[in-house]
Amino acid sequence: MEREEDSLSARPALETEGLRFLHVTVGSLLASYGWYIVFSCILLYVVFQKLSARLRALRQRQLERAAASVEPDVVVKRQEALAAARLKMQEELNAQVEKHKEKLKQLEEEKRRQKIEMWDSMQEGKSYKGNAKKPQEEDSPGPSTSSVVVKRKSDRKPLRGGGYNPLSGEGGGSCSWRPGRRGPSSGG
Repeated sequence: MEREEDSLSARPALETEGLRFLHVTVGSLLASYGWYIVFSCILLYVVFQKLSARLRALRQRQLERAAASVEPDVVVKRQEALAAARLKMQEELNAQVEKHKEKLKQLEEEKRRQKIEMWDSMQEGKSYKGNAKKPQEEDSPGPSTSSVVVKRKSDRKPLRGGGYNPLSGEGGGSCSWRPGRRGPSSGG
C-alpha cells in the first residue's frame, strides 16, 4: 500500500513540475513572439475568409453550370424571356419613332401654312415679316410683346473696322510689342 501512496504522491509532483515547465516555456514564447503570433493569427483569419468566399462563389458557379447544362428547359425559358424583352424594347422604340414622325409632320404643316399666309399677305400688299413672327412669339412663354424692344443688327455699329486683325501687328497705335534682343544682357 505504501508503494501505491508513494506513486500517487510522486505523480502530482511530476504534474506540477510539468505544468511549471509548460508555464515557463509558453510564457517566454509569448513574451518574445506574442505580437507576431497575434498578427499572424489575424492575417490567417482574413486570408481564410477571402479564400472561403471565393471557393463558395466557384462552387456556386459550377452548380449553376451543371444545372444549366442538365436543364435545357431553363435555357429555353431564358432565351424566350430575352427575346420578349427585346421585342418590347423594339416596340417602344417604334412608338417613339412614330411620335417623332408625327411631330415632324405637324411642324412641316405649320411651316407650309405660314408660307401660304406670307404669300397671301404679299399678294395683298401687306408686310409679311410682322405676320410671320407673331405665331412664334405667341408660342414662346416669355415677356409680353409690348415690353420687348427688338434691335436690328443693321442699327449696331461694329466695334472695330472690318480689316482689323489683332495678329497682324497693324493698327494697334501705341501699344505695339516687340520681342527683346537675343544675346547676353548688356549692363555693366
